[in-house]
Parts: sequence; C-alpha cells; structure tokens
Amino acid sequence: MTIPFDIKNKVALVTGANRGIGKSIVETFLAHGARKVYLAVRDLTTVTELVNRYADRVTPIHLDLTRPETIIGAAANAQDVNVVVNNAGVLKNASPLEPASIPALDLQIEVNVNGLLRMAQSFAPVLKANGGGAFVQLNSVASLRSFPAFATYAASKAAAYSITQALRQQLAEQNTAVLSVHPGPIATDMANEAGLSEVAEPVSLVAEGIIEALNKGEFHLFPDSMAKELGLAYKSFAEKVIEAPVDTE
Repeated sequence: MTIPFDIKNKVALVTGANRGIGKSIVETFLAHGARKVYLAVRDLTTVTELVNRYADRVTPIHLDLTRPETIIGAAANAQDVNVVVNNAGVLKNASPLEPASIPALDLQIEVNVNGLLRMAQSFAPVLKANGGGAFVQLNSVASLRSFPAFATYAASKAAAYSITQALRQQLAEQNTAVLSVHPGPIATDMANEAGLSEVAEPVSLVAEGIIEALNKGEFHLFPDSMAKELGLAYKSFAEKVIEAPVDTE
C-alpha cells in the first residue's frame, strides 16, 4: 500500500499555518514547488506576514477544528486541494490523578481527535475528486509512549494515531496517501509551554521530513532525534502489524 506523492505543482491546505510546525510546512512546500497553499487558521490576521511574502501563492482560509461548519466551508472553498496537512492541535498538561485531567482530556479529544475526523470526512471527497492525493496527520511520539505530565495529551494523540491507521486503509482505495508524523520535542510555542525548549529541535526537520516521506510513500515519519530513537524500537512492530496488509475477507 505504497502511494508516493510529489508536492511539486500541487495545491496544499495546512491547518495551524500561522506559526511553528505549520508555518514551516507552508514555507517548505512552497520552496519545493507547491503551486499554492491554503493557510487554514482560526484568525486570518495571523497569516498576514505569509500573505505579504508569498502573494498569490498562498490563500488564507478560515478553519477551526472545534467548529464543523468552518471545516465544511473550507472544503467547499478549496476544491482544488491535492494534499491536506492536519497540523493544528492542542496540548493541555494534566496527570491522570489530577481532577483537571478530565476536562483537559475532553478538550484534547475535541481538537486532536474529533478535529481529525472532521477534516478527513470533509476533505476525503475533495481529494478523491482530484484523482487522489495525500493526507498528512501530525501525531506525536506521545501517541506511542505516555508520560504522567502529558497523559491526557498522549491519550488524545494515541486515539488520533489509531484513526490515522484506519484512514490509511480507507483512503488508499481512492489513491490517497496517508502519512502519520510523530515528532518529539520541536522548537515551537507548544514545546516552550510544556517546558521542553532545552531539548527541542528545529521545525524544519518535520517539514523536510514530510516532503521526503511523501515522496517515498511512507506511512510513518519520526523526524527528530528522540522520535528516531523511538521509531527504531517501534519499527519491527510497525512493519509486521501496523503496515501489514489487512485481510478483510
């Protein structure tokens, strides 16, 4: 189930395009020859700098993962999309024994899991109508390994990773590649808020890694040092179980 995808001359949509990993993905896609990138954000004023810099190669579009109507609207207005990158997400620190863990989990499920489902449901038909393409989901090393301080975040990303696996099987039927990205600490506002700035690595590792993984038709991407170490330990299981063909008969 290998579907290589080249970003050159393609149209992309990136959620959370205004900063961090999302902004880096936009810049990297354009540098590698993407024809146009939709900047999908909650606040259109946050992408003014990108619009000024890239002019007619980028198009701001309103999208909020917690508001289904904005996702449906974005899909209706971006009918030329070939690749969707669902990068936007939320991290709310809470350990399992804290009372705050339940509302924290609820919020992260709403954004990180339900948001993914809404994106896939709205954009899969668009990708199919355009002959297939690619759907990239930003998961995390936390989807494979939980930590007490980030337990609710890890749970939401584990759920998102599970859904990403199912999407890989379903979207292959319409010639759409699915890529599950599992970064470790990356130099973003989210990493700073989580207290991981000292070990965080450049956002460019994720963006460049996505280009390379899509070109090769890979399903998993472990872009940074911590992620690569975990990915190496996980590789055998991933190849034999997660990426193995599924007999549905």
